[in-house]
This record gives sequence, C-alpha cells and structure tokens, in this order.
Amino acid sequence: MAIYSVEELRALGFASIGEDVRVSRLASIYGASRIHLGDHVRIDDFCVLSAGAGGIKIGSYVHIAVYTCLIGAGHIGIADFANISSRVSIYSSSDDYSGEYMTNPMVSAEFTGVEHADVEIAEHVIIGSGSVVLPGVKLGLGVAVGALSLVNRSVEPWQIVAGQPAKFIKHRKNDLLMLADAFLQQSR
Repeated sequence: MAIYSVEELRALGFASIGEDVRVSRLASIYGASRIHLGDHVRIDDFCVLSAGAGGIKIGSYVHIAVYTCLIGAGHIGIADFANISSRVSIYSSSDDYSGEYMTNPMVSAEFTGVEHADVEIAEHVIIGSGSVVLPGVKLGLGVAVGALSLVNRSVEPWQIVAGQPAKFIKHRKNDLLMLADAFLQQSR
C-alpha cells in the first residue's frame, strides 16, 4: 500500500493529523478540512471519506480497511481502538425512500427528503465486513457487529449483534480493556 507522506497529508488540508497516520494514496478524501485523524490511524486502499458539514473525527489506534465508506452531512465519530473491517459503509445521511420525495444528489434539495443524523462509534468497537451503519446510530463501548449486518438502531455497550436488521446475539467480554491498558503502558 503506497501511503501519503505527512507533508502530503498536510497539503490535502485535513483539520488535524496525529502521529503515525497512514492513508493510502488510493483512498478518496472529500472535505478534508472537516476530517480529524488521531494517532496511529490506518486508512487502506479504495476507502472513501466524504465529510459533510458535521465532519469526521477518527480517534487513535483505528484501522479502516479496504473499500470502506464514511459518507454524509452529519458527524461521524470513530473512537480509539475501533476497527472498521473491509467494505463497511457508515452513513450520516440517507435519502427518503418513501416516494414522497425524489432521491438523487443531482436534484435540488427542495425536492428531496434527505435525513442527516450523527453516527458515533465508541472505543473498542469492531464492525464486520460488508456491514452498513445508518444515520443516527450509536455503537456503545466494545460493541461487535457481525459481518454483513444492517445496523439501523443504536447498540448498548458490550453487545454482539448481527443480521439484517442487526439483533442482539450475546454479550461480549471486556477483557480487552486490560489488554489496551497494558498495550498503552508498553507503548510509552
């Protein structure tokens, strides 16, 4: 993976850039001035980050795998130690599919009914490959989302969910909190 240098990332105009940030040259970045990148962030090939008015804030020790999309006018927040697997789509905006409005970004806003709502991904969340997270969803601390899931509702901390729509499967262990503390101590 060919990555941008620090100087090149600064030239793209990100709102903030932490230490050890690795962004693929094959990623597409829109609204860089509204995107914050923490420390130790990796964004792989063919990802799309399209930050609208609410912006995108990515914490530290975050990996965003290939073909992932973060798109919308609402805020998208991804906290420390989150892992976004390949082909995940996180939307903070969505068209109205009821037929009461037109759908299409090429149509004037007065004729569309686009919903904008913030999306928050808490620390230690993992979202499995091919999953979709819709506007307004909040994934609590340590949530695990199974592959190919449709997350259309918020999820309480330490739950494992999967399916279309995503449903509770079982509780997730929180042992990883001790591992994270040990990792951070070792990293200092």
